[in-house]
Amino acid sequence: MPGPEPTLSILIIDENRLRAVVIEDGLRDAGYTNLTIVHDVVGIARRIADVSPDVIVIDLENPNRDVLESMFQLSRAVNRPIAMFVDRSDHSAIEAAVEAGVSAYVVDGLKRERVKPILDMAISRFNAFARMAHELEEARSQLESRKLVDRAKGIIMKTRGLTEAEAYALLRKTAMNQNRKISEIAEGLIMAAGLLAPPEDK
Repeated sequence: MPGPEPTLSILIIDENRLRAVVIEDGLRDAGYTNLTIVHDVVGIARRIADVSPDVIVIDLENPNRDVLESMFQLSRAVNRPIAMFVDRSDHSAIEAAVEAGVSAYVVDGLKRERVKPILDMAISRFNAFARMAHELEEARSQLESRKLVDRAKGIIMKTRGLTEAEAYALLRKTAMNQNRKISEIAEGLIMAAGLLAPPEDK
């Protein structure tokens, strides 16, 4: 089993210095050495931008609603794996953590020996979610491209009296000749047809 990456940059955010030591020791035990520890959350967004960590570990002990919400907003903005420890929580806070993209929200689980596996879980969940988001975006893009091509084929079939296959072949040939995507050709054709059509047909 491969060991941890010593170069992995990890930012620890914890106002409680004793609890921060628990996290730091757990990470150093696991072989991580590139650690930055922040005890003051004031201006934390700027500090994260400066450090640019690969992973963020946040310990909030017993946060109130305002602190939790500010940390959830931070989680939405940074787009990095985040493991968050709290001593107490409720169902709504857990749901909010998931919606905010917190990769691992751990209630009453801050122990030195648990830090490494929880960090691993946070990274794995973040990567899995990122893959899913990328695949979803690709699927949406392909669907939009298909819609454009279908509309363009309809315009060609109507204006030039071609079959669907012939209309697609014409789009494809034009795209190849211009070294562009078929969807780009289709979008241009649709736009041109819209400009040339009588007002009642738009």
